[in-house]
Amino acid sequence: MSARIGIIDYGMGNLGSVTNACRYLNLSAGIITKPDEIDQYTALILPGVGAFGDCVSHLVDHGLQEPLRQWIQADRPFLGICLGLQVLFEGSEESPDAKGLGIFPGVVRRFRLPPEYKVPQIGWSRVQQQKSECPLFRDIADSMHFYFVHSYYADSASADFTAGITTYGVDYTSALWQGKTMAVQFHPEKSQRLGLQMLSNFAVWVKEEMER
Repeated sequence: MSARIGIIDYGMGNLGSVTNACRYLNLSAGIITKPDEIDQYTALILPGVGAFGDCVSHLVDHGLQEPLRQWIQADRPFLGICLGLQVLFEGSEESPDAKGLGIFPGVVRRFRLPPEYKVPQIGWSRVQQQKSECPLFRDIADSMHFYFVHSYYADSASADFTAGITTYGVDYTSALWQGKTMAVQFHPEKSQRLGLQMLSNFAVWVKEEMER
């Protein structure tokens, strides 16, 4: 049995590029627009671009916030991408009144950097693997480049759940892994061969977990 991946559509985000990447990889993937569709899937992907507060508001409006939190707390396979990583935290400086899912402690920070660093960070940067055993990194060498677009970052480089670190004026969490919850700050669906490898790794790992 292959993994069935649900891509959460909450009215914003890079839904098309993630869906196209899954289709290119021949992964069994579908779109989730309502909470009662979630249990049709064995794994979830939460893509995201835009503002933290808008993301949280849209999840609430679509009735997806609490089911998503329950899925992650039940330690079921999950992959967050970009803003999908940030909303796992308690909050963000971008939207101080908006509460994240609170899966991980801390507040997402805005880059405050010397003038030579442009904000948002746009382009290719290295990901230094802190946990090479993370399933996302299978057959991917350390310190490879992935594609980033963001102005806010998870200030948790020394945390136990940090699986990858990127340096852009500061060290920050660019990949995290705890139990069956994984997330990346970069966009694997826009990171060419290695990004597609990472999405494939996620699907293979989900299938392996199903067969345990």
